[in-house]
Amino acid sequence: MAQIHLLSQDTINKIAAGEVIERPMAVVKELIENAIDAKANAVTVEIQDGGKALIRITDNGSGIASEDIELAFAPHATSKIKDVSDLLEISSLGFRGEALASIASVSQLEMVTKQREELMGVRFCMDGGEKKLQEDVGCPDGTTFLVRNLFYNTPARLKFLKTSQTEAGYISGLIERMSLSHPDIAFRFINQKQTKLSTSGNGNLKDVIYHIYGRDITANLIEVAREEVFCEMQGFIGKPVVSRGNRGMMNYFINGRYIKSPVIHRAIEEAYAPYSMQHRYPFTVLHIAVEPQYIDVNVHPQKMEIRFTNEKEIYQSVFHGISEALKQRELIPEVTFQEKKDTPERQISAATKTEPFEKKRRAGLQREERVVRQAENAAGAGRRKDSPGAAYDNLKILEELTKDVEVQAGQVAESAEYHTAAALDVKKQEPAEMPGPELGVREARLHGEAEKPDDEKELREECSGPAGPDAGRRDFSMKGPVKNAKQETLFEEGILSGRAQKEVKIIGQVFSTYWILQYEDKMYLVDQHAAHEKVLYEQLMRELREKEPMTQLLKPPVILTLSMAQQQAVEENGDVFARLGYQIEPFGGREYAVNGVPAHLPSVGTQELLLEVIDSLTEDAGRTRAPEILLERAASMSCKAAVKGNSSLPAIQMHELLKQLMTLDNPYHCPHGRPTMISMTKKELEKRFKRIV
Repeated sequence: MAQIHLLSQDTINKIAAGEVIERPMAVVKELIENAIDAKANAVTVEIQDGGKALIRITDNGSGIASEDIELAFAPHATSKIKDVSDLLEISSLGFRGEALASIASVSQLEMVTKQREELMGVRFCMDGGEKKLQEDVGCPDGTTFLVRNLFYNTPARLKFLKTSQTEAGYISGLIERMSLSHPDIAFRFINQKQTKLSTSGNGNLKDVIYHIYGRDITANLIEVAREEVFCEMQGFIGKPVVSRGNRGMMNYFINGRYIKSPVIHRAIEEAYAPYSMQHRYPFTVLHIAVEPQYIDVNVHPQKMEIRFTNEKEIYQSVFHGISEALKQRELIPEVTFQEKKDTPERQISAATKTEPFEKKRRAGLQREERVVRQAENAAGAGRRKDSPGAAYDNLKILEELTKDVEVQAGQVAESAEYHTAAALDVKKQEPAEMPGPELGVREARLHGEAEKPDDEKELREECSGPAGPDAGRRDFSMKGPVKNAKQETLFEEGILSGRAQKEVKIIGQVFSTYWILQYEDKMYLVDQHAAHEKVLYEQLMRELREKEPMTQLLKPPVILTLSMAQQQAVEENGDVFARLGYQIEPFGGREYAVNGVPAHLPSVGTQELLLEVIDSLTEDAGRTRAPEILLERAASMSCKAAVKGNSSLPAIQMHELLKQLMTLDNPYHCPHGRPTMISMTKKELEKRFKRIV
């Protein structure tokens, strides 16, 4: 019995439509590109129900001749190219001849078009790919498409669309990029009969940036212009202060086409590296003109990917163009400042570079402490963020810590010459078992605790104690130290004991950032910002679990100018912000008024921190996330309002904050994974001063 069948043309069209038209945004993209190719200088986009119910796109372009209308809806029919040789020099946005046929096959489509030289226009209707009507009508020059009931005949595809609000967000983001890529075209976007965006089309790119991103970003722009033999780059980049926590504001266009390219991404980020902190991404709007023979856009039906025949030259052009623009705007003093080894920026960038740990020790304790900081930064960068109420396995965390530090620090974990203790201990709520002897020795070496064979033997004996139902389990509620304990254990409980809270001594503060504590025979260094962050985070999450959070009203309110993506994040996560204690409401246009912030985080009511909280949720637009994850993310960002480094605190505030920190389940790490404290034993200090050998 025959099992192979020839598919019908209708089935072929619907399969092909899935490659090109996967959501309403794809319809808008294809039709706007057609309008641009038709030399339109004004384009209006109107949607309802996120584009599922209606998409109307009107342009004043050249229109379609009446005799070409039916052919225009045939598969692989196009006016952009004639043969395969034209693919080598594509100057238009569209060229595949698939868009109209694909759209018509999965919707109820109506088109009204008129050329300038014609007296009458033509109205053409299709339903599921079948022609229903063609008649002459009176209409203005240009073309109007009405796409109704998208995917009405493919319910499986309709079912997998996001909410109307999310789909509208995708479309708004697309139109913003189209406006930036073609500032000489007047774009107007209408959603649910409300105008969301309107540009003048006067060709002024800075004016378009102002309409989309607002005054603050526009006031911090740097112009970029660079010309090479094979390409030309123009546009604007933001000063380093205009950075964000995601890549949402990195825009670049190749020959007027919005694309995503890892080559250009890397060039932009590395050009900004000397000026920005890690995990901060710049603002860019770059127009890059490349000779068509050097690129290939026929990679994917969506035309979002592109190949360069000269990737290295493209990278160098973008990198040097941005670097030179940053230097010319009197940012050279900051570069010189960052090259000094004692600046905070240098310390941050050093976390990603390997220090020469394998060299012999040349300095004393100061050099050793720097090694500890580098090792901890490297370890903290790879550690996952904790969440409240979760049970942690100390063995896995220490394995990850050891692995990361070994990669970054070479042989420092195995060298007996580095005797400093880097105590990054995490209190375990439900530990499964103690690590075995082999791992115990390796981790003890990392913390400077296995310096002689005798020390290794003691640690082995402690880690391989008697077996039993409670073997390896620690009692964190004990009131005193373990009897006959000859050295520090891997899981340090002393600083959390009730006695420690009464007997710990605050010696003072160094560099207006770190507290020096003493308890028994150990010295602790506490990062006041990380510690305060952890306390605020736990307080906020505890309130969310136990009661409604209190709100601190702001008078006057803070006014934020948001992009469409940020507006979507605020509207989609309104309940998240409300549960955290924020009061945010529309203030007209793109502006939102923040009337209240969480009561115990009043300092979060600054424009910069509020935008960071919103940006942290922008990354999840359209994704399925548990409400708890969104709450934790917003709470974590809110805790950036903690007391900063280089801030001197009175002794009474230190004592109160330390008391709160020591009552937490896991006081050792801030919500972002950085350590809140490190420690050094009296024995270590005595060895540094050669009091013992």
